[in-house]
Amino acid sequence: MNERYPLKLAGGYGSPYSLKMRAVLRFRRMPFEWILRGSEFDDLAQGPVALIPAIGFPDDQGSYDDVMIDSSPQITRLEALQTERSLIPPDPASAFIDFLIEDFGDEWVTKQMYHYRWHYADAVIKAGRLLPLDIQAQIDDETLAHRTAWITDRQKGRRALVGSTEQNRPVIEDSYRRLLQILEERFRRSPYLLGDRPGRGDFGLFGQLRQLVGWDPESARIAIDLAPRVTNWVERTDDLSWLPIDGDSGWGSWGEIVRDLTPLLTEIGSTYAPFMLANATALAQGDGDVECEILGMAYSQGAFAYQAKCLTWIREQYGALDRADQIRVDEALAGTGCEVLIA
Repeated sequence: MNERYPLKLAGGYGSPYSLKMRAVLRFRRMPFEWILRGSEFDDLAQGPVALIPAIGFPDDQGSYDDVMIDSSPQITRLEALQTERSLIPPDPASAFIDFLIEDFGDEWVTKQMYHYRWHYADAVIKAGRLLPLDIQAQIDDETLAHRTAWITDRQKGRRALVGSTEQNRPVIEDSYRRLLQILEERFRRSPYLLGDRPGRGDFGLFGQLRQLVGWDPESARIAIDLAPRVTNWVERTDDLSWLPIDGDSGWGSWGEIVRDLTPLLTEIGSTYAPFMLANATALAQGDGDVECEILGMAYSQGAFAYQAKCLTWIREQYGALDRADQIRVDEALAGTGCEVLIA
């Protein structure tokens, strides 16, 4: 890591992945500059795609031509730059479970975030009015009204594509409530998913929950009612630079991880897993729509090529394990429904 020049993180306050990566960098105590993407202060070049968050990696002369998007690969790259305060457990089987949880947060809990933001009227009004101000807070009222209408129409128009429909509403909302209750029970006994320190799975869930619990009105009300510990955990996880970490200590044992995370893995296996397989099948057959059943309820949305890539990454992570670790993972996932993700 270049000690003279900090990393640059370009994102937005309403972006779950931006706040995920900001929290990662804070916890890891890696020097960085936070930039509101698209604002007058944004001097970071575009990455391969105009998405946030983008991280600029400096060269020896302080140039930031190397710009990377996509939070999960960003975490992996940061691990190569600094070993201290790692997000990856030294036990490979635990690291695989952690990777799977991060992917669930990034690709399934994000559906909950999108739904609660753009389905409920008070959330839509809040998001539509506040999100444009990230770029420029001093715009005149007429311009703000125009940008509010544009972003609101655009995002509401994408709801069906990402699964936020009236048909899917029970699947998404029931899953959100179950997730809160599962995490509430977990945080009764442990500060983080894998023990006394956070892993990448914590930050994958945090990014989405930072919006659901701390920003969008309807989902925040539900969280305060069902899961006050989760609400508090979100506030804490936003900045864990204060948390003392001693080398590789603080991770739970494999037996503890399997015992304590089985309810979460079962939620992943009953919701995210069937969707992921149906999405991969739809893409393989050239079908633009995903149709599947989740906990006895019909679910449908547009097919996403990126989520097929995520399934490939999960299987590659599993394939990279030695046989003894694969057997441990197989035993941990048995009966949860997650088995199909590595079949």
